[in-house]
Amino acid sequence: MEDRVDRLCVNALRFLAADMIQEAGSGHPGLPLGAAPMAYVLWDRHLRHNPKDPHWFDRDRFVLSAGHGSALLYALLHLYGYDLPLSQLRRFRRWGSKTPGHPEAGLTPGVEVTTGPLGQGVGMGVGMAIAEAHLASLFNRPGHTVIDHYTYVLASDGDLMEGVAAEASSLAGHLRLGKLIVLYDDNGVSLAGTTNLTFSEDVAKRYEAYGWQVLRVGDGNDLEGIDSAIRKAKEEASRPTLIMVRTVLGYGAPTKAGTYKAHGAPLGEEELAAAKERLGWPTEPKFYVPEEALAHFRAALKRGEAWEREWKERLSRYEKEHPGLAAELSRRIRGELPGGWEQGLPEFSPDEKGVATRKASGKILQALGERIPELIGGSADLNPSVNTVLPGKGDFQAPGEKPEGVQGDAGGAWDHSGRNIHFGVREHAMGAVANGIARHGGLIPFCGTFLVFSDYMRPPMRLAAMMGCRVIYVFTHDSVGIGQDGPTHQPVEQLMGLRTVPGLTVIRPCDASETVEAWKAALQATGPTALILSRQDLPVLDRHRYAPAEGLKQGGYVLWQARAGTPEVIIIATGSEVHVALKAAEALSQEGRNVRVVSLPSWELFERQPRRYREEVLPPGVPRVAVEAGVTLGWERYADAAIGVDRFGASAPGAEVMERLGISPERVVAQVRSLERTP
Repeated sequence: MEDRVDRLCVNALRFLAADMIQEAGSGHPGLPLGAAPMAYVLWDRHLRHNPKDPHWFDRDRFVLSAGHGSALLYALLHLYGYDLPLSQLRRFRRWGSKTPGHPEAGLTPGVEVTTGPLGQGVGMGVGMAIAEAHLASLFNRPGHTVIDHYTYVLASDGDLMEGVAAEASSLAGHLRLGKLIVLYDDNGVSLAGTTNLTFSEDVAKRYEAYGWQVLRVGDGNDLEGIDSAIRKAKEEASRPTLIMVRTVLGYGAPTKAGTYKAHGAPLGEEELAAAKERLGWPTEPKFYVPEEALAHFRAALKRGEAWEREWKERLSRYEKEHPGLAAELSRRIRGELPGGWEQGLPEFSPDEKGVATRKASGKILQALGERIPELIGGSADLNPSVNTVLPGKGDFQAPGEKPEGVQGDAGGAWDHSGRNIHFGVREHAMGAVANGIARHGGLIPFCGTFLVFSDYMRPPMRLAAMMGCRVIYVFTHDSVGIGQDGPTHQPVEQLMGLRTVPGLTVIRPCDASETVEAWKAALQATGPTALILSRQDLPVLDRHRYAPAEGLKQGGYVLWQARAGTPEVIIIATGSEVHVALKAAEALSQEGRNVRVVSLPSWELFERQPRRYREEVLPPGVPRVAVEAGVTLGWERYADAAIGVDRFGASAPGAEVMERLGISPERVVAQVRSLERTP
């Protein structure tokens, strides 16, 4: 039976959120009004968290995948005692506030991940559950449980329509992530109308087919029913759980409840007042919270402090019994790389035939995997092509006997301790899962696919950049030089497109030696990094003749110049085209021209350098030609002319495709001569 204080608390959440939205003049009141009861039960009776320490490592994670319902989350955070005062709720959706239109990690205390693009939160929740399961398998010992928490996701109809949620949920069921619990706000309404316009599948059967436990609560206001469902979900250790809670969008609003009109706009003063009256809530003052309700909410402060204190006591006992493991866990929690991680990495001797940078990357990753145990990841069913396997480090799989006939290169364990994640052909989910792993903490995720398929991953990559997630993307088959797979697999616009993402560092190394430096830069980055790697072999440069590859850390550097002094012309290139530039420069130098070749593997790293350094590399007033096997749009930033590929490629041997599309030393020489003739 519903307790009076519980009813006060639920309505306080509802109308704090609704008042925020009405005050702002924009927002989404429907979800907070309908989903407040399930959020309250979860936060009040199940979620282990400490409002005074939002980063306590063994806390439960809560992800509002339905990020448009952010007002509900801010109401929860404020009422439960996080550092989010009422003044910030009054500034909902205002410039400079800590209450933006959709939740932003790193801005608002207690917000775990940035959400809003639907389905992403489900994928990130899967990543968080993977991280918890992996760390628990590594660090927990008999009598010493130091990693033990749940990941809860609140998702909407729109979340479950999105393909990324389907991909991620399929993977979660396969991996048997029992500590992942998704509460589904099943209200049957979306932004443009009722969901039966577009969404008539049996969601329960779909999730059961994924391998999930599915529970139902027929009335979204049934607090005891919601509580019972969450308890049952927590008892299921071997399957993730979907709790379908039947709610009414905009509950309480007399004319808009249950309709799409309650979804994405303020109720209006009259409708909001009528909703308050209907639910027995005073219409004035705005942002009203009864003292009795506030006292109940704030009891979470003592609970949270007690939970964290008890965990620290367990951790102290663990340190005495397992000092090495405790030190390793502490290092990971701090996010520090292990000492000596850069030592003993592969070195590549000069070699004209060379090696594909994807293969060099694979060797480097394997060496790093020995030195950095928190590296975990894989590819979208492309390990043999993108070289992202960690041999002998085990497969991250549901614990149990390895099925007969399974093939793969990982070797080692077949359980949640494995560091090789097999994402399957699920690029979109792979990106979201990697974000969840990174935001959880204690691990550094990497993931790989062909560069052209980075398009499938753009939404989570964008969110990774917003959140500053240390995720490493291994994108191979980087240009039309891949050849016979043809234009569907030959990226031309992707590289420049990735450079447009604020906060994403893009690195395209020219040889194996630069690839070593690229991995070093990625591991020391504070945000996501995309490594752009070749399928075809590239010569390994003789660094006695050319500048050291360490120049990559500056993003761009003078690789070679015909003779000392100010150059007459500069050829700028990245990746495989650096070798084209060097051949062109050699030819021009034979004519007496003082040519400089600049390797510019990362625009982002280069732009972070002092202006003086950048002008030393690219002196103002010196004519410049850029060459890169991708679209030329954007190169006007650095060059007076650019040679690239402003069309789709063709199916033919890679060398022939490059030649026919004009990526050749002869074309570069001609362009330089043309530039010199231009008045």
